[in-house]
Amino acid sequence: MITSKPSKESDIDLSSDQQLQTAENDAASSHLWDSIKSLEPFANQRLKNPTPRRITILSSTGIAASLIIVLTLLDLTGLMPVPWWLPFIAGSVVFLSAFFIINYYLKNYIYRKIKVIYKSIHQHKLSTVEKREVVDMRVDMMEEVEKEVEEWAAKQEKEIEQLKTWQDYRRKFLGDISHELKTPIFNIQGYLETLLDGGLEDEGINKLYLQRAAKNVDRLNTIVEDLEIISRLESGELILDMQQFDIRSLTEEVFEDLEIKASERNIKLLLKPGADQHYRIRADREYIRQVLMNLVNNSIKYGNRNGVTKVGFYDMDKNVLVEVADSGIGIPSEHLNHVFDRFYRVDKSRSREQGGSGLGLSIVKHIIEAHKQTINVRSTRNVGSTFGFTLEKA
Repeated sequence: MITSKPSKESDIDLSSDQQLQTAENDAASSHLWDSIKSLEPFANQRLKNPTPRRITILSSTGIAASLIIVLTLLDLTGLMPVPWWLPFIAGSVVFLSAFFIINYYLKNYIYRKIKVIYKSIHQHKLSTVEKREVVDMRVDMMEEVEKEVEEWAAKQEKEIEQLKTWQDYRRKFLGDISHELKTPIFNIQGYLETLLDGGLEDEGINKLYLQRAAKNVDRLNTIVEDLEIISRLESGELILDMQQFDIRSLTEEVFEDLEIKASERNIKLLLKPGADQHYRIRADREYIRQVLMNLVNNSIKYGNRNGVTKVGFYDMDKNVLVEVADSGIGIPSEHLNHVFDRFYRVDKSRSREQGGSGLGLSIVKHIIEAHKQTINVRSTRNVGSTFGFTLEKA
């Protein structure tokens, strides 16, 4: 409604009709403010987790609404006559103008901020087009960026922990290998220096020292060969020749190869009664032979004289469990979690006397894991040890 501008006299002495009109205008204004306030819960909820697009719309709406209110109040109070259609046209124009202006500057502001963050957390270099596409005004960008930063921080923390683990492992490995290599090298050096200092002419020691030096050379060669095998296993360069074969027949072949060594300590090699069935499995036969040779050989080296080593096979539906058990010295509980580590020796002095590289069980574990199977150990001090590993049925 358009009203005429009141005269000076009416400003001083309002008639009853004018007072009524003013009251009606005040009531209309109050009703308008009540309507705006009724939108507050809705606006608050929308602003709780706003997207850039929502912020732009609400800001533009607020500016347009403010203009409409001002124009309406000017008309209602009679300060300035306003056509009824002008507030709506002006509000629409202001809304659209504000929307595009706010959207443009807000998008550029977010782009500049996100660009700096993405430079820090992404290794992939994004093109300008890709960077612009990252800014999606329809989603909550801050939440998305916060989530990506959290993921990046978690990844960085995990990588740092992994690097620390590998650093400790590498330091320990270098210390172990230098210690393992130092012993035979020191022995060879001692024997050769003794021979060069005149021992070569002494028939009582020359041949003996040469034999001992050759034995230490063999030990060095064994360490190098075992390290090469582990390197191939860990790098994935080792190709398994998967074939079907009888695991019991392979075990009997291993028994035949180690029969002389077992007889020297009067240790019997047996198949467990009731667990000596024939099972056909699918695996690399030569590598599984190496696994059995290592485990049975260890049972002989660390088993008690006049003892026994038993091998059994157990049906596990799709797999077969192979167990190698001895009646030897056993492994203390504090060492069980480390028996498959490189160069780890439970009894260092006895282990070196028995020979070997200290890498046997580590190789066994890598071979079984290369077959995507598992290996474990159970042991009790002075009772014996049982190594069990699974293989896929043919």
